[in-house]
Amino acid sequence: MIDLKLTNSLTRQTETFQPISDQHVGIYTCGPTVYNYVSIGNWRTYAFGDTVVRVLKYLGYQVHYVMNITDVGHLTGDNEGDADIGEDRMEKAKKREGKNAWAIGEYYTHDFLSGFQSLNLVQPQTFCKATDHIKEQIAMVQALETNGYTYKIDDGIYFDVQAYEAAGHLYGQLSTLDQRQAGARVEFNPQKRDPRDFALWKFSPTDQQRDMEWDSPWGKGFPGWHIECSAMSTKYLGNQFDIHIGGEDLRSTHHPNEIAQAEGATGETPFVKYWLHGAFLLVAGGRMGKSLGNAYSLQNLQSQGYSPADLRYFYLTGLYRKQLNFTWNSLKAAQTARRRLSSTINSLPQPDDTKFVESADTYIQRFNTAITDDFNMPEALSVVWELLKDAQLSDQQKTNLWALVQPALGITIDQPHELEIPTAVHTLLNQRQAARDAKDWGLSDKLRDQIQSQGFILEDSASGQKIKRVD
Repeated sequence: MIDLKLTNSLTRQTETFQPISDQHVGIYTCGPTVYNYVSIGNWRTYAFGDTVVRVLKYLGYQVHYVMNITDVGHLTGDNEGDADIGEDRMEKAKKREGKNAWAIGEYYTHDFLSGFQSLNLVQPQTFCKATDHIKEQIAMVQALETNGYTYKIDDGIYFDVQAYEAAGHLYGQLSTLDQRQAGARVEFNPQKRDPRDFALWKFSPTDQQRDMEWDSPWGKGFPGWHIECSAMSTKYLGNQFDIHIGGEDLRSTHHPNEIAQAEGATGETPFVKYWLHGAFLLVAGGRMGKSLGNAYSLQNLQSQGYSPADLRYFYLTGLYRKQLNFTWNSLKAAQTARRRLSSTINSLPQPDDTKFVESADTYIQRFNTAITDDFNMPEALSVVWELLKDAQLSDQQKTNLWALVQPALGITIDQPHELEIPTAVHTLLNQRQAARDAKDWGLSDKLRDQIQSQGFILEDSASGQKIKRVD
């Protein structure tokens, strides 16, 4: 097995990966909050998670991959420095769109899963929704209560950080959270014993009924944001597993709280051996934000003539732990490069079992060195381009090399003379797929007719929608 080097946020060091259980690797990635379309900033994190899974499989590991879908409990206050205040994002979206929170969650979950497929991301063995695991979350809060790490105040049940530390646990290893001062960004809740304490279970407001609320030993309410990931990851991967992935915005609060909850409830350490955090995606050199109007979605990119495959290639041009700057020009460059790669690959013969000459094997060694050097995908791409341009290699050697490395990259290669589909038809296809996922057959048939009126014929298959132009 080739050694894999990775940067562990927990130790702040580059380490050689050693799985807990031989060649079996458990991986958990923090997924989306399904209250709106996923931004290309969030998609970068999920694409990085895909890279980790692909590289580990390429190296011969057996991977159990889990990703959560947050459809309750994520409050708007996390943008202000306190994830225990503000409005539930699902409830906020309900007011924005005039639907109930369950319908909001279902719609944007379907959109996320459609985008996941269009980006050619490896499907996790388990997508776990927070609302499907209320029982497990309540059970973990009860375990924390039994172990003496909770207390009750007016708006919910809270985790007691000082009690946790008094029992010999470390808190906030991933960040400087232990140095946070009350009132630094928001007014401190005076009922909290410590500004670092956080909600495990929130009580429903007495003056309104929520769409999403459940009975619990402490009263009617809903889970805090952090508890879902601790409860679901341990359910599917065990009390200890290998790798946890997320964006750098989760490193200071959400992930330290996950650790505290899991280790406080189970008594086993470490909860996760390796923590990997992807850096922010910038837009034109500045931050991305919905309030700035630049939190672009896949739909925004498609409306400008770009495919999810172009975005996927763009992500590979940057190191995951470094900020990557998105501009329309940089996306255009990625599109041009991916199309040129497609054209080159399509000009080569089909791969066979021809043995590589020594120079060809050297390319594989260099490629392996790149991907195992903390997932240095820009360098891996450079090696691929170099081998494809090497006049000393035969076309057969080039296509054989490509067949070997492609699974680790996940780059989509366009088929020869791939059908050009207008942006408006792309949008209708996405809407129809969402309708089919929701089993809204009436809307699905209506959208099929609209697509046909644009000059295209649809065929539904086990692998998805297939489209061709009317002759």
